[in-house]
Amino acid sequence: MSSPAAVPATSASIRSGIAAVDRYLETGYETVPGMSSRFAAAICCGLLRMQTQMGVTGPIAEIGPFEGRFFIALAHALAPGEKALGIDLFDWPNPEVVDRFEANCARHGIPADRRITWKADSRRMAPAELLAKLDGRHPRFVHIDGEHSRAALTRDLELATAVLAPEGVIVLDDMLHPGYPTLMVAVHEYLGRHPEMCVLCVIDRETVVAATKFVLCRRDWFKRYEEKLLEAYKDNVWPLGADFEPHWCLVLSLDTRLAEIV
Repeated sequence: MSSPAAVPATSASIRSGIAAVDRYLETGYETVPGMSSRFAAAICCGLLRMQTQMGVTGPIAEIGPFEGRFFIALAHALAPGEKALGIDLFDWPNPEVVDRFEANCARHGIPADRRITWKADSRRMAPAELLAKLDGRHPRFVHIDGEHSRAALTRDLELATAVLAPEGVIVLDDMLHPGYPTLMVAVHEYLGRHPEMCVLCVIDRETVVAATKFVLCRRDWFKRYEEKLLEAYKDNVWPLGADFEPHWCLVLSLDTRLAEIV
């Protein structure tokens, strides 16, 4: 008789290891409108913690923070003196969204001197403009959650790559989402243009809404990050990994079961 399958974990059991982040995930995350995965937020903030431990410093940037759900979590993970930059058109579903973004940040403990709110179009932005907003400092973490089209993601990826610190990571939202199938085309074309970059890990979806994220880094940082992720989230590693032909990377998931054949 086969043993019963393990019950998948819930996102509430996953921690970043940063007290301020985990407190926000526990008590505030779901109160801020948005679609970002709580599981992915914990992993990404855990990654920011690992960067700090490795001596990687610098600001973070998010393209498309909406009302701030994911942005607030990232900002809580910053080290003293670092800032979080939110770039958005702030025009959907109405112009007042920027006011709600600011209010949510303040309500959940991100003061004005730790954040930069920039109402701008990332698709038409020069790298020098973005760096000027960060006083010339290269971000160590860029989260892309802007317009979900192949062309827009292509432009946002090129912008992020141009400004990213050498040891930094880029996180892509809504990968493998059934509503946005061409985003994967943009990613594969990007990897072909940038052989120095690779997928560090896939953060599996929680639901069709809280969809999969890809984490990218430079190849010479891959093993260092992989080792840290394996140590911190060993219970969330899906055994088969992801095949990017021929590159393989981690898949982090709440459900690490394999299909039962018999």
